[in-house]
Amino acid sequence: MNKNLLKALSEELQGELMVDDLSRALYSTDASVYRKRPLAVAYPKNTLDLKKLIQFANAHTVGLIPRTAGTSLAGQCVGDGIVVDVSRHFTQILELDKEKKQIKVQPGVVRDELNQYLKPFGLFFGPNTSTSNRCMIGGMVGNNSSGTTSIQYGVTRDKVIAMHCVLSDGSEAIISDISKATFDAKKQEDTLEGKIYASLEQELSNGENRKNILAEFPKPSIHRRNTGYAVDELLKNNLFGSEKEDFNLCKLLAGSEGTLAFTTEITLQLDDLPPPLSAMVATHYKTLEDCLSDVAPVMQHNLHTCEMMDKVILDCTKNNRAQLANRFFVDGDPAGILMLELKAYSEEDLESQLKELLQTIEKSGLSYANPILMGDDINKAIELRKAGLGLLGNMVGDRKAVACIEDTAVALEDLKDFIMEFSQIMKGYDQQAVYYAHAGAGELHLRPILNLKKSEDVVLFRSITTDVAKLTKKYKGSFSGEHGDGIVRAEFIPLMIGDANYELLKRVKKMFDPNNIFNPGKIVDAFPMDESLRYEVDRQEPEVKTFMDFSDSEGILKAAEKCNGSGDCRKNHTMSGGMCPSYHATKDEKDTTRGRANALREFLTQSDKTNRFDQKELKEVFDLCLSCKACASECPSNVDVATLKAEFLYQYQESNGYPLRSKLFAHNTKVNALGSKISGITNAVYESKILGGFLKKTAGVASERSFPKVYNFNFERHLEQFNLKNTDLSKKKVVLYLDEFTKYLDIEVGKDAIELLCKLGYDVELFYAESGRTYLSKGFLKQAKKLVSKNMLKLAPYLEKNIPIVGLEPSAILSFRDEYQRLHDDRPKLTKLAVQSLLIEEFLAKEIAQGHITNESFTEEERTVKIHNHCHQKALSDQKVTFDVLNLPKNYKVTIISSGCCGMAGSFGYEKEHYETSMKVGSLKLFPAVEKSEKNTLIAANGTSCRHQIKDGTNRNAEHPVSILRKALII
Repeated sequence: MNKNLLKALSEELQGELMVDDLSRALYSTDASVYRKRPLAVAYPKNTLDLKKLIQFANAHTVGLIPRTAGTSLAGQCVGDGIVVDVSRHFTQILELDKEKKQIKVQPGVVRDELNQYLKPFGLFFGPNTSTSNRCMIGGMVGNNSSGTTSIQYGVTRDKVIAMHCVLSDGSEAIISDISKATFDAKKQEDTLEGKIYASLEQELSNGENRKNILAEFPKPSIHRRNTGYAVDELLKNNLFGSEKEDFNLCKLLAGSEGTLAFTTEITLQLDDLPPPLSAMVATHYKTLEDCLSDVAPVMQHNLHTCEMMDKVILDCTKNNRAQLANRFFVDGDPAGILMLELKAYSEEDLESQLKELLQTIEKSGLSYANPILMGDDINKAIELRKAGLGLLGNMVGDRKAVACIEDTAVALEDLKDFIMEFSQIMKGYDQQAVYYAHAGAGELHLRPILNLKKSEDVVLFRSITTDVAKLTKKYKGSFSGEHGDGIVRAEFIPLMIGDANYELLKRVKKMFDPNNIFNPGKIVDAFPMDESLRYEVDRQEPEVKTFMDFSDSEGILKAAEKCNGSGDCRKNHTMSGGMCPSYHATKDEKDTTRGRANALREFLTQSDKTNRFDQKELKEVFDLCLSCKACASECPSNVDVATLKAEFLYQYQESNGYPLRSKLFAHNTKVNALGSKISGITNAVYESKILGGFLKKTAGVASERSFPKVYNFNFERHLEQFNLKNTDLSKKKVVLYLDEFTKYLDIEVGKDAIELLCKLGYDVELFYAESGRTYLSKGFLKQAKKLVSKNMLKLAPYLEKNIPIVGLEPSAILSFRDEYQRLHDDRPKLTKLAVQSLLIEEFLAKEIAQGHITNESFTEEERTVKIHNHCHQKALSDQKVTFDVLNLPKNYKVTIISSGCCGMAGSFGYEKEHYETSMKVGSLKLFPAVEKSEKNTLIAANGTSCRHQIKDGTNRNAEHPVSILRKALII
């Protein structure tokens, strides 16, 4: 398309229209296997912008692809027109009617955020997808989402009361319940809305059409149903023979995947919050058939959850250290487990329901164990199920679990027979069937393992999908239960509902959208399901050499390709976890783990440069990455963007040079070592408004920041004061690692650690070394590698003697078990180093657990402590160790602040162009939590950057946990 046309459109919009290569690359994919490069990406600010986009699309035959969080598994959010992202501006909760229990929202409202808002009113929105912490109401309506709660609360279609839409001619329509008289009046109007009503009446009054719908559509008892347009739902009203309800076109628009109209407001029916008391029975079975046979009987009870997981899912969790504790209820080696949850308002009612359910289970006699879970144990079981699926999908290499047949739904009475036949089909393709089912809803989630980079597997992709579609049709099921048709299943709609009904759907599309501008290629006239794949088929894999070792992912490209697009990184700061703090501040797709991984994949594969990393788009996408490493643990595919960024910076700077400021920060330890020799003068210069200001301006440091003071201190002499007098030689020898931050900047922390360990009776030896963190953060990998080799030699004697190496600064000591593993080739020593390198809190927590340290050594004074832990600790260690250690004094009341990244992230917060983002990140959760605490509350923060950020953001002093403990000592 002529770029001038897009430029003119951009100037007309109050929102933004992005036509740059980076934006188009970021929106080329969703959570599906498809890739289509859009013409542009629009962020409309209001309804007027949407009308202008629609006008442009009609005039130039351009498709508009609606998008919220982009978590669609079937390819609904990809297309070669203009992607219209409403997640940036259409995010308001508009109106709550407490009496009617209804709420009006814009389509960009996140499902879990909505429920946070509703909780004080005792209400919630029931449909609950696995993506609920980032998926948005507009997407849920477009897909007719359901989730684990549908057996109790229904699907999204059941909850949509009204929709404010912009139709394909730019006119607005408010869709809601209308009586027959209102319908008759509307169909006479000379508007597109009126013509739609008139055409629908003509089509649905036709006896032959109604007969075909009733004969060919999925069984009415299957409430998870997204196959095509829900014209069968439009028959259930007083216009077409039913007296139950008024006509409501929302029934058709829900599940239409944005192909019929553009929605600006949605009114939802809400439910009362679920009963507060829960119990779960986890029935165990020796065979899958036994497991499935129990589904129909147990569903006669008022279950809130009826989920199934099989042996394959369970086996995935056996060797996962994080999930071992969550397997506490698993008895033996079951072929399948049903998770049956009951809820009640009273203990008596819960007990009664539980008794009746157990009677049904015992009557069938098919299960061999029926543990009852209560309280937090239920959440642990649910986490186990989620983790198993995540581990299953986190596969190294090109073979992946592919979403194509994972959305089949059949009637409960057909579930067992369907799955038995389904298993035979999968065996025929040499595929191991994995059964993760919303069993109570008759829905099965399964993905075959395929390599869609290879043409033979693309053939299998189509063949398997076709065979399972035919099987689903045999049982009159829905091929699209809750994930939608999109691209992957739309081709099969004629097979699923018959040619006559498919022609009816095409006429419905024509009524609403005569020029085919709304999400073309979805539902009708579908794109081929085996084309426009994310990866070029039978491609010559690009050779991408790296400095760091990415062999654990079979190279950096495949490390980026691990991202499946699920969008966990788009959850905001009000949700648990800390992934993508810059996204929390900007709400920009490029600042997510998904955005960065997608950009790296796109430009590494599409570039024709000798250095494929030499791309300004990649520089832009990594610019706001704080290297917090939350993605390394929170991303279900463990895409470690911090490590990807370190490699990118190295490669990019090798071609474009290393900037002065990067050199200053990277070699900061050398600067501090020199400055410490004349620390008085150095600190005076730093504090000087003129000289310090000049240094900041020269180095590109934010004027609002203060340089940390440098010190020159003899730690060996300090150690002599305590080690000889207080060491109990029956206790362990420990090596205290004094990193570059502790040695020159945070000397008080080092002094406190020495005194604490010695007074607790440990034989302390000091180890000085620069960790290389500053080099890693700035991409100076050659220098980092030299340090790694040097440190490995120095550490060798301690590794041989199995002496714990205890560190104070998380970003320094944890690099031993993280980046060092990619920068050295002595695998046995690296493995030992990872095991023996401990945060001081990890070491102390172990000693407390073994009874070597007790609270008798500490004060009984009452104090309140709030903890903010370093990001690298959250990602690579455990926050609980700090909590446990600070709970050692018996009257210390300790809580962990539910904060993500502090926002400083080493040098990031000092850089003038990043200062605003840095402070915004801190102000989201951390600063308010600190400011709300009483002035005498102790603020614990083990990261040097975190302590500086807390000081700058709240004017409160935070202390390292070691310093707090040292002051609490009474020996």
